[in-house]
Amino acid sequence: MSSTEEQVRAVGRRWADAEVRGDTEALGALVADGFRLVGPVGFVLDGPQWLARYRTGDLVTKALDWRDVEVREFGDTAIAIGVHEQTASFKGAPADGKFRATHVLVREDGGWRLAGIHLSAIGGPLPFTPGAA
Repeated sequence: MSSTEEQVRAVGRRWADAEVRGDTEALGALVADGFRLVGPVGFVLDGPQWLARYRTGDLVTKALDWRDVEVREFGDTAIAIGVHEQTASFKGAPADGKFRATHVLVREDGGWRLAGIHLSAIGGPLPFTPGAA
């Protein structure tokens, strides 16, 4: 049997691949009931809303890199923090970005499922510059 870290990283690879393919069936199979996504500007989507962006064609993800991932296990919960960099569009407008992403996973039926994803922009202009007042 593989370690929690290997299992969580495998979920992350399947998630990133399914996002690029717009595969709502695969994405739906990866999430737990009650899944929530917190977007980079604070919006919150539940599982059906998250999947609807792909079903409607509003969101097109051309590339998604999930890297520099640190995995920590807390019983039946795992936290994976990494860098999420995407090339995407939403309703035809560019939605590219580089984010610090936190994935919350829960152990269900012998595997790991995504319970939440929280995206936070990495750096940027003031007030994000260190030392800026």
